[in-house]
Amino acid sequence: MNDQIHSEGSDHEHGALGDAEYAEFMELAAQEGFDPEEVEGAIGEAGHGPLPVLAVVGRPNVGKSTLVNRIIGRREAVVQDKPGVTRDRVSYEAEWAGRRFKVVDTGGWEQDVLGLDASVAAQAEYAIETADAVVFVVDATVGATDTDEAVVKLLRRAGKPVVLCANKVDGQSGEADATALWSLGLGEPHPVSSLHGRGTGDMLDAVLEALPEAPAQTFGSALGGPRRIALIGRPNVGKSSLLNKVAGEDRVVVNALAGTTRDPVDELIELGGITWKFIDTAGIRRRVHLQEGADYYASLRTAAAVEKAEVAVILIDASESISVQDQRIITMAVEAGRAIVVAFNKWDTLDEERRYYLEREIETELAQIAWAPRVNVSAVTGRHMEKLVPAIETAIEGWETRVPTGRLNAFLGEIVASHPHPVRGGKQPRILFGTQAGTKPPRFVLFASGFLEHGYRRFVERRLREEFGFEGTPLHISVRVREKRGRKK
Repeated sequence: MNDQIHSEGSDHEHGALGDAEYAEFMELAAQEGFDPEEVEGAIGEAGHGPLPVLAVVGRPNVGKSTLVNRIIGRREAVVQDKPGVTRDRVSYEAEWAGRRFKVVDTGGWEQDVLGLDASVAAQAEYAIETADAVVFVVDATVGATDTDEAVVKLLRRAGKPVVLCANKVDGQSGEADATALWSLGLGEPHPVSSLHGRGTGDMLDAVLEALPEAPAQTFGSALGGPRRIALIGRPNVGKSSLLNKVAGEDRVVVNALAGTTRDPVDELIELGGITWKFIDTAGIRRRVHLQEGADYYASLRTAAAVEKAEVAVILIDASESISVQDQRIITMAVEAGRAIVVAFNKWDTLDEERRYYLEREIETELAQIAWAPRVNVSAVTGRHMEKLVPAIETAIEGWETRVPTGRLNAFLGEIVASHPHPVRGGKQPRILFGTQAGTKPPRFVLFASGFLEHGYRRFVERRLREEFGFEGTPLHISVRVREKRGRKK
């Protein structure tokens, strides 16, 4: 444990590698012909802890998603010339001037879901919960509206650093429009054309000044602060009922109407002699004709809770077929790099036929998280609730596991010898060496003589799990290929 605390402390220098291990590793890299700076960069990139979070907020149709695409350098956020376009994903990794951070696109809500005020509140509230800094996007051609003024009040109350982006300034003539936004009282407006890229560099420089080097959120300190568990799942899957059963009392309103819970509720609960902090996440009160916008808001809330948690307990209604929405929530937790436990709720209601088909669904639909501990529970009757904590502890253990570099390279050597990469185009790429540069979740960087195919990377991940466990945690594996010019004889 002491070693682990030390490794986390040295995170900013060279990932989870101690000084002696790092020196030995760099010597090995030099022998194989890798450039030292490239190796250091790869370890730093793979060894980072949670990234600082930048939330992009603003009213509909001001160009938030276009700006997000510009920041991340690729077209991922859906852009359409109408307000309220719904998306599945809400966060992306970005890099500027050598610093990496996470961008959260809070676009996509429809202002009619719960009325304008509630929608604006949802935007700013999400920024408050997850962000270390905020980019507030205003349409400079329209100027500051009443909605913008409402967002300003909420952001000011949040106390987070705010960078004001005056979007749609396509030339010198638009500079005056941007200058008018000083009236918002958020400091200098940065004139930007997210569509053409004009001014985004200067704005991102301001963003880096506002963002901390590391996020404010710190997980379970060395003194043993309570572990944070997010209960996530689609509406009416039984999250609140489960929290009440775990707590042994009615802490949260439970109603058959989907989306009764509107705000995440943090509860300190003692189980098995350990205090845990459970976060009950929420959808919203649904209206059928506005379900699309409501679902998007629910996904924002789920993402916020996952960002705050160490472990995601994903609840799935065993009495119904595994849905696309279930899979989206799982993907969100995996991409966030959290430890994962899958809890199949309402298990007591299943007949033999449903159990048979559910097992088939799990094999096909949940193959991506076959490594996650699974518990079959009933939040109403309390069935198998005692199995939840051991599953959470197993997932945390896998999430924090680190394999020493020497042991990892001995293992990689065995893999290369017994299962070499297939020959492609007359060449056979080979894993030369590697290291585990970080934990929470485990992050590996492998150095190879050539490009490793996706199938071979999956094989390496499977063998890592078989050899070292890593139950309940996603694994991040990056590969660096040796440049021919750097090769030494």
